[in-house]
Amino acid sequence: MGEKKPREKLPASLTELLKKFSEVELEDVEIDAEELEIWIQPILQAIPPAPGVAGKAKPTEIMEAEFTPPVIDYPGQIAEVRLGAVKAEGGSRAKVVTIGGEKTPALYQFAEPTPHPPIISGDVFDWAVPLPKAVRMHLEEVIGDPAAWAKLYVEKFGVDMVTLELTSIDPLIKDTPVSEALRVVENVLQAVDVPLVIGGCGAPEKDVKVLPKVAEVAEGERVLLSSATIDIYKPIAEAAEKHGHVVLAWTSLDLLLQKELNRKLLEILPKEQIVIDPTSAALGYGIEYAFTIMERMRLAGLLGDVELQMPIGSGTSNAWGAREAWLKNPELGPREFRGPLWETVSALTFLLAGCDLFFMLHPASIKTTKDIIRWLTRGFGASQSTEIDWTALKV
Repeated sequence: MGEKKPREKLPASLTELLKKFSEVELEDVEIDAEELEIWIQPILQAIPPAPGVAGKAKPTEIMEAEFTPPVIDYPGQIAEVRLGAVKAEGGSRAKVVTIGGEKTPALYQFAEPTPHPPIISGDVFDWAVPLPKAVRMHLEEVIGDPAAWAKLYVEKFGVDMVTLELTSIDPLIKDTPVSEALRVVENVLQAVDVPLVIGGCGAPEKDVKVLPKVAEVAEGERVLLSSATIDIYKPIAEAAEKHGHVVLAWTSLDLLLQKELNRKLLEILPKEQIVIDPTSAALGYGIEYAFTIMERMRLAGLLGDVELQMPIGSGTSNAWGAREAWLKNPELGPREFRGPLWETVSALTFLLAGCDLFFMLHPASIKTTKDIIRWLTRGFGASQSTEIDWTALKV
């Protein structure tokens, strides 16, 4: 018999073994161990090829490849909705704005130019509503004076529209009488010449009394009445039809409920007098769900669902309902930047979902969102934005 060869000892680790060879193959191996742990992960130092084995050459340039965006011919189209009316149309606005008209998903510029860039409406309240300090610092002189507040938004901050929120009519706030609310509406109509959104307080029993009267007082101005809900849609829609206004159809993040409300409204109004408001959740408080609902509505409309072929509005100022936007906490960063960023990110998220109209609050958020919309739609459609000198704006 020949001499027995001594058994080779296995290296202490597989890493040491791999340092010697470019490839290791084990066959008929039996490992008897109380505990075995194998980690397969990248190591910082590259393993050199074994002697006589050529290594692969590293690429020196990126391979060029042509990309063709997938263009889909959608059978449906979003209705165009005009807001505001000039003198020749029976109103007193200096300009009108148009939203909607899309034939493709949001910002698919490679397939179809955006027909009407999204617009921004500044929120104005009819009383000295408590506001976060980051917002109040820009509006200190006009809070409590809705006409002056509206003028500031238009003349200094360049909004396309003004949203007059008649929240003081709420029985739990001031229970302002209808006559006083109408006087405020008239004052704001005279103070600015941009299209208006007139909002109620959210209390159905009061809104159903006030909004039809607002429609009567603002006849000919083609305002956006905010809002018609499943409970009180009929008198508001009938007032809009009679006096030539547009209705904001509000539901709470429910696609089927939105379809039901729209179906009822379409029995009274054409698509060109309806804007959808499916609710805008604040960043960090369900924004991804709100985005999904909006995107599904837009795609359904483009695919032919006539009950969802209306422009989408976003109450983006809801972002200020998130405590992280205004909470005093040094670890979260300065509130004067954090709050506007919170509202801006919310707006841009809903922009990608297909929103056409944003109701916003902070001047810096308004400016940033307008700039990004202008950049994304530059050279496409008819821009409705005005160049503003922002050097006086303190963030």
